[in-house]
Amino acid sequence: MSSAGGIAVTVTGAQLVAAHKAALAGLVDDGVPTALATKDPTLWGPHARDEASIRLGWLDAPAASRELLTRLEALREQLTAEGLDHIVLAGMGGSSLAPEVICNTAGVALTVLDTTDPGQVRAALADRLDRTLVVVSSKSGGTIETDSHRRAYTQAFRDAGVADPGRRFVTVTDPGSPLEETARAEGFREVFLADPNVGGRYSALTAFGLVPSALAGVDVTALLDDAAALTPVLACDVDNPALELGAVLGGAGDEGLDKLVLADAGSGIAGFGDWAEQLVAESTGKQGNGLLPVVVGDLKAPGADPGGDRHLVVLGRAADLGDPHTGVTGPLGAQFLAWEYATAVAGRVMGIDPFDQPNVTESKENTARILSAGLPEESPVLVDGAVEIYADPRIVGDTQGVSGLLDALLDAIPDRGYLAVMAYLDRHADSAAAGLRDALAARTGRPVTFGWGPRFLHSTGQYHKGGPPVGAFLQVTGAVAQDLPIPGREYTFGTLQAAQAAGDREALAQRDRPLVHLHLTDRAEGLRQLLQAAR
Repeated sequence: MSSAGGIAVTVTGAQLVAAHKAALAGLVDDGVPTALATKDPTLWGPHARDEASIRLGWLDAPAASRELLTRLEALREQLTAEGLDHIVLAGMGGSSLAPEVICNTAGVALTVLDTTDPGQVRAALADRLDRTLVVVSSKSGGTIETDSHRRAYTQAFRDAGVADPGRRFVTVTDPGSPLEETARAEGFREVFLADPNVGGRYSALTAFGLVPSALAGVDVTALLDDAAALTPVLACDVDNPALELGAVLGGAGDEGLDKLVLADAGSGIAGFGDWAEQLVAESTGKQGNGLLPVVVGDLKAPGADPGGDRHLVVLGRAADLGDPHTGVTGPLGAQFLAWEYATAVAGRVMGIDPFDQPNVTESKENTARILSAGLPEESPVLVDGAVEIYADPRIVGDTQGVSGLLDALLDAIPDRGYLAVMAYLDRHADSAAAGLRDALAARTGRPVTFGWGPRFLHSTGQYHKGGPPVGAFLQVTGAVAQDLPIPGREYTFGTLQAAQAAGDREALAQRDRPLVHLHLTDRAEGLRQLLQAAR
């Protein structure tokens, strides 16, 4: 066990302990703790040097982000005085996952808009618009989903008679991005420029994580304090829990324990697995290698047991939990920093550049092409009630309905493989879809992940394309009852959502991955039918 700076890491089980010790010894012998703390970009090899040289600013975040605190406090007071107490965060991936965890853990309301589903966007627009301030958050400044949200809210404010819609927006972006230009041209209330030397998934303790959280009412000073307490030990060879965590993640991965099962055991941190999922999957899933995070909820969830190629990592104190597993405890701010550090270290151990994302743009490019050329014309191979089935005939075989098709898809999971469920639906109105993960995990001995589209494209989407080629994929889409235009664009939210789903299918099909697409012609009935079949 290693404990310092508020974080404690415990490793149990002979195989995990051996992998951990071997990796740790190599890291210490190579002087990695000191080199990483001093931002040595050569740690991940010559191919990664250029990218790493501009991606290590997160190490400074616990101190550098303090300059935001006074400004955020003053802005929060202004908003409160004006009655703007409903904060909406329009952002994807690294721009939204950390604030969602921060606010949920603190019990503070924050509306996160990270979807292109017309129903979910429409519901957000109708919610307390007279009291709404929108934080538009995008590192690149060109994120298509976030730009669409900005356009929709601008129009909604105008339609509601807001004299100066720009005053209802705050933005977080990198210096010189298109979003900065738009924000200044449209008179946004505030423009927060983030450190360009921090990648999106490492940005929890930067303006991307702190601005929306503070404006929603979280005391973000405590997050920085907890992270700052860990900072001094990051250069140490011993009593460095972040190094220990990185060693066991990377060492276990090299030993074949490359399915990282993330479970919570009363940590008090809400939704941490979703944030860690993006960090680890997007950082390590490339060139046919990587760690696949499998977020299971608590220790009673199907698939939470260790064994085979699974490495169980428990957040919180897992009383009476036997070997093997890794336990991690500590406050949220320190956890953010520890996992960022550990992921960078795991990349070093596994020979992976943890800062690039070579396959993320592929689905984006497919989406843009489909939006320009038009949605593909497809015909279902089967229709079962409220579910249209689109799949490779090799998977469908002689199955007659959804239940048989799910059996066939589970059988198609490769050796040492996994099933990814990808739901391009309304995260709130269609929330029952999340039950597919546990239902299918209970039926197969293989790991099962679940992601809301297009949100997962900014997270596990990199791993799906760049990681080990052992995934099978279930995509679920739904009929749009009432579409929503995107002001200034020739396409609607419904068309954009469909194009994103089609672009992702195309990327997976090009890799000959086992893929089934189920389209719900009636969402409520289709989900009921699908869940019944899955169980």
